[in-house]
Amino acid sequence: MSEATERVAVACPSCSPAEPVVHEVLKPGGQTTVRCTECSHTHKTKIEEPETVDCDVIVSQDGESFSTATDVPAGESLAEGEEFVLDTPEALLTVRITSLEVGDDQRPESAAAENIDTIWTRVVGNVGVDVTLNPQDGRDESRSIELQVPGDYEFTVGEREDLADESFTVKGIHLRADATGYGFARLDHDEDMAFAKDIDRLYADDESSGAWSVW
Repeated sequence: MSEATERVAVACPSCSPAEPVVHEVLKPGGQTTVRCTECSHTHKTKIEEPETVDCDVIVSQDGESFSTATDVPAGESLAEGEEFVLDTPEALLTVRITSLEVGDDQRPESAAAENIDTIWTRVVGNVGVDVTLNPQDGRDESRSIELQVPGDYEFTVGEREDLADESFTVKGIHLRADATGYGFARLDHDEDMAFAKDIDRLYADDESSGAWSVW
């Protein structure tokens, strides 16, 4: 194992025996000593070094983008919508594949690693969610805010949220183009739910400036 390998995804016998989670490499070798970043459990594991393909990656986050690269196991197939942990010099980022660029500017929905020129992604671990707030105190103008939340945070139509000194009741959810599994591009029925990473914009009634409280 090279000295550049500082983090690996392996099962943790303490907190995640069935699914790999990120570990810090403490001592490389035949039996590598690692520490789980979820529960801090230290243990030894055998790290296999598969043949890999170097792929360019474009990462989009909050309206900005940057380029990096990642190693993908040879023979592995990637597809739009898949998520993976990307190790960058600045941080570990959870990203979703939004497009795959294959020779001659082709954009297939899936492709083998060996055929991929560029993986286009956006960050979904922590995301900004745009919210349009409709006033409840007689004002005519709506206002827009952006909330920073974990990508897996759930917003539900009809439920009140108290976040970042803002209070509002969700009444509509407009989904991103790459969101899957919802059936509709807009959700507006009570108890309709979407994850923050799938949301393009929330529409809500502004409770922050109202004279009443539900508590």
